[in-house]
Amino acid sequence: MGDTLAAKILKAHLIEGHYAPGEAITIRIDQTLTQDSTGTMAYLQLEAMEPGQVKTECSVAYVDHNTLQTGFENADDHAFIKSVAARHGIIFQKPGGGICHQLHLEQYGAPGKTLLGSDSHTPTCGGLGMIAIGAGGLDVAVAMAQGRYDMTAPKVLGVELCGTLRPWVSAKDVILKVLQKLTVKGGVGKIVEYYGPGVASLSLTDRATIANMGAELGATTTVFPSDENTRIYLAQQGREGDYLPLAADENAVYDETLRVDLSVLEPLAAKPHSPDNVEQVQAIGPIKIDQSCIGSCTNSAYTDLMKAATILKGRRVHPDVSLVISPGSATILSLLAENGALKDLIDAGARIIECACGPCIGMGQSPKSGAVSLRTFNRNFKGRSGTNDAEVYLVSPETAAVSAITGILTDGQTEGAALGITLPEIAAPERFYLNESFRILPPVIESGEALPPMEMGPNIKPFPRGHAIEDNVTAEVILVAGDNITTDDIMPSDSRLLPYRSNIPRLADYCFEKVDADFAARAKATQAGPLGGGTIIGGDNYGQGSSREHAALVPLYLGVRFVLAKSFARIHRANLINSGILPLVFDDPADYTKINQGDALLIEDAKKQIRNELIMIKDTRTGVSHAFINSLNEIEKKMILAGGKINMIRQEA
Repeated sequence: MGDTLAAKILKAHLIEGHYAPGEAITIRIDQTLTQDSTGTMAYLQLEAMEPGQVKTECSVAYVDHNTLQTGFENADDHAFIKSVAARHGIIFQKPGGGICHQLHLEQYGAPGKTLLGSDSHTPTCGGLGMIAIGAGGLDVAVAMAQGRYDMTAPKVLGVELCGTLRPWVSAKDVILKVLQKLTVKGGVGKIVEYYGPGVASLSLTDRATIANMGAELGATTTVFPSDENTRIYLAQQGREGDYLPLAADENAVYDETLRVDLSVLEPLAAKPHSPDNVEQVQAIGPIKIDQSCIGSCTNSAYTDLMKAATILKGRRVHPDVSLVISPGSATILSLLAENGALKDLIDAGARIIECACGPCIGMGQSPKSGAVSLRTFNRNFKGRSGTNDAEVYLVSPETAAVSAITGILTDGQTEGAALGITLPEIAAPERFYLNESFRILPPVIESGEALPPMEMGPNIKPFPRGHAIEDNVTAEVILVAGDNITTDDIMPSDSRLLPYRSNIPRLADYCFEKVDADFAARAKATQAGPLGGGTIIGGDNYGQGSSREHAALVPLYLGVRFVLAKSFARIHRANLINSGILPLVFDDPADYTKINQGDALLIEDAKKQIRNELIMIKDTRTGVSHAFINSLNEIEKKMILAGGKINMIRQEA
């Protein structure tokens, strides 16, 4: 029985534990990345550990989320991150240089390495043959300070690709098909590994698109083999020396398998409001559109934007449509300017915006009320665009571009010829130049030399810390939520609130505002009341979406003691534990309907029960005790007992 590629890389990085699905392991982390939306908090946590120089081979701090500077807050955060990077040996990427995942793919990612990032789309670099995992900021801070990451070894889901894609069908359609088959919960507890003859037909950036949206499956990460296409891409970036051929053993055995025939795929779209609500573009029909956005970390590579430019050349964007282009990096934008494609886009009527996340996170370019917006992005959760009643569809760059011309959702495969549009093969340049204008390398600090000072603006507040668990834990049910609650639902992220990502007290007033506008006030009243804190009841896949640990830190600040759900998304579950909030799963899902908002819950002998596989919680209103599955491993139990990861680390130190 041979090894999967995922198993090979994880075993090569194993520090502690036995590698087998479901086992607690500790792996060595080679690289980390942060972005400014989660980075400020991650670096506050790093400073709390007093780490000296980082213990990784390469750590990079990107600024790509909060680049809309309408006040001092974002610029202050950028200055803080820059100062911490200089203190601890971290590369700093200035705003304007590009989106973290596209830049890391271009400049730092390497086959066979491990990467931990404080962004859920860190798996983008799995397209390079890396084990690239999204995590909460505290986990990334620990990886920088100690060079390690504790995790549960996932199963490996093998996706066999055969055939080749037809014109007007792209990598975006591949991952949408996988999402249609597996749903947003289909990858939980798994690494998705692609293999088979169809892989060779996909470029490196095609693979990155697919790996990027593996996050929407709930997967730990996605990984592709490293082959000739990988070598070509690294050579284009001037980094051929980083190439290493990697693949699964021929007799590798996967825990689960799925087969996708690329040659039969058609243009697809994810309809509102979930990435797995997928249907053929032709079947959806020619609905009128108001906006088309091409870019984000999913589809902002050179070939993606060149496809759009080719379709738009010599044509005009429909008068009722706003077309927005957000390039993935300054290098890509420069190439488009050099080869004339940027002129073609502008002449067609496209709006070119900064190389940043932008509209993907509601940071500008929000559509009008009730608009239909086509986006090549990765998420279409309700309200994420910044317009709560907008209808957002996720599509490929080809579909987004041709639809911008026609003004309706258009299947280029069936309509392209009638429009006089043919899609030539897009060839990437033999060599991309390295744009170093946005990169600041850290100074060399000799042993015993004083670290450069931190620069902290008035908007940066201390992060909340959990407390050691008591013998008896009481809490009032302050919210009963449904299935697939996202971290956007828990802690909204848009242009109003992103400037306050380093100010937990300010953010607390907006917690769950889109689900229940009274939540924050009720949580504060409960925290000040006799029970001393609250609890949240969730359905399936609670906490899906972004890696933002603010969705755990803000509830912690508001006094949430534990969260009870039918199931949890991986990163959010880890963030709750890191913060000292106990996540438990209903042993009998039917009990979900038996606990109501306002009920008072009691965990008796909590310190003792934390050692059990089942934890009993009594509803003092009904007098009934309900059983909850306790899936904490030994390290996680220590964290909960200590009141969070930082507390545990300080105790052990």
